[in-house]
Amino acid sequence: MPRTARRAALVAAALLATVVPTAGPAAAAPVPRIDLTVLVVDDGSGTVGAIAAELRATGVPYRTLDLTDPGRPVVDADFLSDTVDGRPRAKYQGVVLPHETPFGPDSAEHTALAAYERTFGIPQVDAYTWAHPGVGLDWTSEGGWSGVLDGVTASVTAAGKAGPFRHLDGPVAFEDNDPAIAESYGYAGRPRAGYTSYLDVPAEGGGRASLVGEYAHDGRRELVVTFAYNQHQRQFRALARGIVEWLTQGVHLGRSRSYFSVHVDDVFAPDARWNSERNCTPGDLDCAGGDGQDADAIRMTAADAVYAAAWQKSAGFTLDMVYNGGQGEQWKTEHGNADPLAARLIADRAQYRWVNHTYTHPFLGCVQDTATVPWSCAKDAAGNTLWTGRSAISAQIRNNHDWALGKGLSVDRGELVTGEHSGLKTLPQQPVDNPNLAGALADNGVKWVASDNSREPSQRTVGGSKTVPRHPMNVYYNVGTAAEMTDEYNWIYTSRADGGSGVCESNPASTCLPAPLDPANGYARHIVPQEARTALSHIVSGDPRPHYVHQSNLAEERLLYPVLDRVLADYRALFADNTPLVNPRHRDVGTELGRRAAWEKALAEGRVTAYRIGNTVTVKTPSGVTAPVTAPEGTRKQLLLGTAAFGTPYAGARSDWTGPEALQTAITLKLPTE
Repeated sequence: MPRTARRAALVAAALLATVVPTAGPAAAAPVPRIDLTVLVVDDGSGTVGAIAAELRATGVPYRTLDLTDPGRPVVDADFLSDTVDGRPRAKYQGVVLPHETPFGPDSAEHTALAAYERTFGIPQVDAYTWAHPGVGLDWTSEGGWSGVLDGVTASVTAAGKAGPFRHLDGPVAFEDNDPAIAESYGYAGRPRAGYTSYLDVPAEGGGRASLVGEYAHDGRRELVVTFAYNQHQRQFRALARGIVEWLTQGVHLGRSRSYFSVHVDDVFAPDARWNSERNCTPGDLDCAGGDGQDADAIRMTAADAVYAAAWQKSAGFTLDMVYNGGQGEQWKTEHGNADPLAARLIADRAQYRWVNHTYTHPFLGCVQDTATVPWSCAKDAAGNTLWTGRSAISAQIRNNHDWALGKGLSVDRGELVTGEHSGLKTLPQQPVDNPNLAGALADNGVKWVASDNSREPSQRTVGGSKTVPRHPMNVYYNVGTAAEMTDEYNWIYTSRADGGSGVCESNPASTCLPAPLDPANGYARHIVPQEARTALSHIVSGDPRPHYVHQSNLAEERLLYPVLDRVLADYRALFADNTPLVNPRHRDVGTELGRRAAWEKALAEGRVTAYRIGNTVTVKTPSGVTAPVTAPEGTRKQLLLGTAAFGTPYAGARSDWTGPEALQTAITLKLPTE
């Protein structure tokens, strides 16, 4: 057959094939689309609230269905799924319920939800239930256990470590902060067929009984939790990451890290000392009779600097030295033109991170009128507030930065901590920022200025800069010994009847000690574990905000180290090596908080679209907003040409803040095939 005739015959055959159906198997149903959003069915309980808080804190989108709202939507097939572009769509990748049957076991809503989960393979978390056969466990009377869990140590099973709780080392201790109060109650049951335990305790008569596990049945999967908790308890915080990983099958929007950084303020400067007889700090403006000076100031020595460097090395942790070069120079002038402390710290400068704290640590807000206690903002004859000027603020920032460069310290011009966080609003005396502060920050290229988290927990803008809220640690700036620390602690936290200030009685946010602490051991026995527990609670909740203390806490009896040692030891005992502490610097915290704020805003405005189709994940965000994404090891990101490994490893997964690549309008990830 000639070539032209052969080509004509092929074209004719092709055309015929398009209009004449051939016998054969039916076309495969399209792979469903699973939207990366969680449904939270809320009955107002603390357990559901705890899981919702974890989703919110880590950036996982979720929709709340309030069971107490009479006008709430009905859970049916249309509420749960639909069709998009001819493809079945599951609107939720996971479901959180108060317990296994919140709608009633025989209700139409329960039936619709079960069918949805079965059809699309959607996991369900039962936030808190009891041990019984309906959730794959024997009754507690059949070799199980029920009761108060305070002080009990549970174990992560081999299946838990290999699965959703791979970020944990094994033992999970239930808090027992007050022996007089039951803090957690639970039911431990022996697993039945279809149940895989992830967290268990010894059972009566031998063997193990489960507190958390997966129940696979009827084509569905439930994560069953049989103990009560709230979002602040350490046992929940330890397990929260794994609950989310199980709920989302390891693929979700949101990202979680354990952060811990410690700023040491006033480095090179002395700090005033607490006076146990006057119950105030001479040299401070609120200490009546003080002359503004303190001859018995607390200041690190060269030996303290040697100890700090050695401790960092042994602890595997870096401190941020927040320095006042001018005060160091003043000290040197007043002490024979010699400063062994500065010499030692500068020699070891590469071992620390350095942050500008202004040259001489002045108050940079309004001009303080100290004629009364407490002080007030001075005013001119017309009643206008008098402010520290822009040039004075700018000089304090610039001179300290230049001093550091002259000493060979590596500093970032964009990072700043003002003395006492001054210049920012200080309630009640100064309800607004110094209007000259923003300009001075801009003059010196400052992008990140510290604020006090106890006053301003949210990041905000100051001109062209953003704040970085810091947690104050309850290791006081004006003490050098454990006895001084305990004395001041007693003054603040004991009642007037016990010789304290009574502030704890009048402040609804405070609680009085039942009795004063013993000066001989109160610091070690009460204050250290209390402050370590507080810091650890910030860490395990994924809070990146730095903690701050003062150079006085590294001097004399070196009070800070027992707290840090306890924090690091407790964290490392609980979490696996794949989940290390992240030690961010000042600017990195600011960046993280800014990204979170932008992400939360985009979610609140409904401007994020994310879904999974088979092994492909697609995420679309507003221009300029990066998305936090978590995916399994082996995930790759689609580039314009080819792919690249996605994210960084953490807690056995890969995660990152990410955006579309060049010439792309969406983020596309390729999940590993099993």
